[in-house]
Order: sequence, then C-alpha cells, then structure tokens
Amino acid sequence: MRFTELETAGIAVWGGGREGRSVLAALGRRFPDKSLTIYCSPGEVQTVRDAYQGALATATPSGSDGAPPSLAIRTEPPDADALASHDVVIKSPGISAYRPELLAAQERGTRFTSGTALWFGENVSGTRGDARVAAVTGTKGKSTTTAMIAHCARALGIRTALAGNIGLPLLDLDGQRADLWAIELSSFQTGEAGAVELGVIVSLGEEHLDWHGSRERYVADKLKLMDVSRTLLVDAESELLMERTADHPHRELFGGAGGWHVAAGAIHQGDEMVVAPGDLPLHGLHNARNACAALAAIELLGFDARTAAASLRDFRPLPHRFTALGERDGVEWVDDSISTTPDAALAAWLSLRGRDVTLILGGFDRGLAWDAFARALAAQPPRTVVTQGAAGARIARMLHEARVGSPIEETSDLVAAVARARELTPAGGVVLLSPGAPSFDQFRDYAERGRAFARLAGFDGDAIGDIAGLGVA
Repeated sequence: MRFTELETAGIAVWGGGREGRSVLAALGRRFPDKSLTIYCSPGEVQTVRDAYQGALATATPSGSDGAPPSLAIRTEPPDADALASHDVVIKSPGISAYRPELLAAQERGTRFTSGTALWFGENVSGTRGDARVAAVTGTKGKSTTTAMIAHCARALGIRTALAGNIGLPLLDLDGQRADLWAIELSSFQTGEAGAVELGVIVSLGEEHLDWHGSRERYVADKLKLMDVSRTLLVDAESELLMERTADHPHRELFGGAGGWHVAAGAIHQGDEMVVAPGDLPLHGLHNARNACAALAAIELLGFDARTAAASLRDFRPLPHRFTALGERDGVEWVDDSISTTPDAALAAWLSLRGRDVTLILGGFDRGLAWDAFARALAAQPPRTVVTQGAAGARIARMLHEARVGSPIEETSDLVAAVARARELTPAGGVVLLSPGAPSFDQFRDYAERGRAFARLAGFDGDAIGDIAGLGVA
C-alpha cells in the first residue's frame, strides 16, 4: 500500500508505541488537514499527542476546506465494529494479524497495513522505487547481523541506513536517501516487506507463539521474506532452513566450509582465515556466526567483504546482547537480556562452557517449549540455575524432570534472582542473565530489564547506551 491510497480514506492507527507514533507523525506530515483516529493505551496518550503536534508543526496545511485537523484518541481496545468503521487501519507490529476482531473487520472490508508496508510501497515499488535493501530476520542474531552489515558497508564508504525492528521505524526516515538500506524485520513484519535485493535469515527456531498461534505459522511467517528476496542468504548448518528454502532459485549459504564460516574461533572464507580469534569484539560462537552472515551479505551485494572484515574489530556490540558488564567482588556479570527464547539462552550458556556459571532464567511465560533446552542442559549443566518471574516455576520443573545435574533455585523476581546468584557464585565465576523469556511480567522491555540487572549487579544501568548507528550515515 502507498500513501496516495490513503488520501481519501478514513484512517485509524492502532498502537501508540514507537511504531504507532512514527506512523502518526508521517500521516501528520503528509496529510496535515486530515482527521485521524488512534487507538492506544492511557499511558501513551501524551506521547501520541506530542508526536502528532510535532508533525503538524513541520507540515504545510493545504487549506483545502479550511477545517482544522483533529486527532481522536481512543484508549479502549477496539473491537470488530470499531475497526470496521475505518477504511484503513495501520497497525503496530506487536498486534497480531490473526486477532479475531481484526479478521472480522477485514471480512467487512477494512484494509490493514503497517508503517513497514507503507515505507516499502514508497521506496521499493513506488515513485522512489530504487532502494537497495538488505533485509534480515531470524529467531536470534538478526539485530547484530543487521548492525554489522551497516557497519561494514559504512566502513567501505557506502551511505547506509540502519533501521527497522532494530530500534528505528522505517517511517522515521521517510524521504531520506541511502545507497544501501540494512533493515531488520521481525516475524511480525516479514509479510509486510516489498521486494528486497537480498534477504538474510540467520536462524529459525520458535518464538512469539502468542502472536502467530502455532510454531508452524511462526516458521511460515518468517519465511515470507524468502518470497520477496531476489537473493536469499541462509545458514548452511540449519537443517530446517536448508529444507524449507531449498526451492529458492537464488539461494546462497553462510556457515559452510566453502564460504564464510567459523573454525577454531576464527572467521574464515573457505580455507583462509580472515578474522583471527579475539579480533571480533563480541563474545560467543553465535556472534562469530552472525559476523559470517554479515560478511557473506556484503559480498553478495557486490562489495569488498575482505576489506570490510577488518572494520569488525571496531564494531560496537549492541547493548543487552551477551554484553560483559564487568567484575564485582571477583564475579563477572554478563547481560544477555535480549534472550527471549530457550534457544537463545542455550547459545549464551554454551559460549561460557568451562566457567563456573550461574544462569538466570525466566520472565514472562509465553508458553514456549523448554524440553529441548532442558535435555541440552542435562548434557552440559552449568554450575547453578536460578529461575525467576512468571515462567520460573515451569522452567524449574522442566529442568528437574530432565534430571539437570545443577542445583536449581527458584526465586520470585529478578531482584531476588540476582541476590541469590551473588550468594551462589564463587570468585572467578560468572553470573549470566540469559532469561530465555520476555520481560513483560516485570519490565516494559528487555532493555529496561537489562538496565535493572546492571544496577542490581552494582553497575550504572543508566550508562548502558542505546544501539549505535541508527539512521543514515
């Protein structure tokens, strides 16, 4: 969908978070005389109003009928009748496309779109349809890989935009130009993308079942990126990805011995070592594999990946992603708050094998299966496991049933978990927060949880910055 299709339509914005405010501001700039409706929570009213007024202040009213624009702010969740009263509803990504009220309104003729779809409509298939896009998705690793692609491209002198699910809505860059767009897409957004030059799927597991409804639908929605990718890059060591993308006519691989891959802790291209162990400022095998995906993407885009590889030494790790906070009282503290799936938590723990690790698990219970994680932990147990939050009791039960050999301590929340971890971890050991679950039972998001963990550990949580490099540079 394009903005021209919205000129005469009755429009509502559904969601008052970052994406919703971005959409509202874009509409205010383009249609300053148009009356709009937004559905948001009571706590979002002021920021929504500020975003709209800020957009109007930079817009030039057309004066078509002399009537001032109006913004109707609704704080009650819309039902099917409310949604059906609008021609077009622009929804935020976190609102499931499978909600009954949405489907009912759709049957009655309401069209649904998103800020992501509108950006692609303008910049890929619209009048400015020349954007070179490398779009990245995956159950884990997508943010780091996207940021690395942008970092490498900029090191080569390429004007690059870094945006999307990584923390900057695409419509915040509405009208800006770049020679390359490095865009992260969540599983909520892959079906909203237009054609991309390169699609990258770095991993495929299980997440967001509350949004998608089933694991199979989650996988299918993730793989929608394959359908719009001229070239598709996937992990050669993922059996599921290899199987489900086999029919793509232009599929390329990373992670296999013939291409960009990790061997003995170093990044290789074929038989040649390109980045030595220790030269990548990121911990963990999974992050080295993300670097391989980024370098393979740079190469497929026609750029000098070997020259770009040297710039990875200067890459600034993204916050809350297996980030070493430092040492307190002889114990190292590692913040991996971004870990919201069992697979992510397992990857983090395995990166610290051989250390005395206290692993903090748990948070909002989204109903994900912990069976495979529990079996893997039973085979390679950490020193201690501390569970916390709404999912803590269920995780502890699964670990006991799998006969994990570690002591398993149940606590109520993150405050109690950190206190217990401090007591249980010996000097020289590591406390790893890699919860494998979302944060919504106690915190607004993973970043707030990570900052709280840092403060509880004895560090300055407010000093933890945001993601560097967002926007066009």
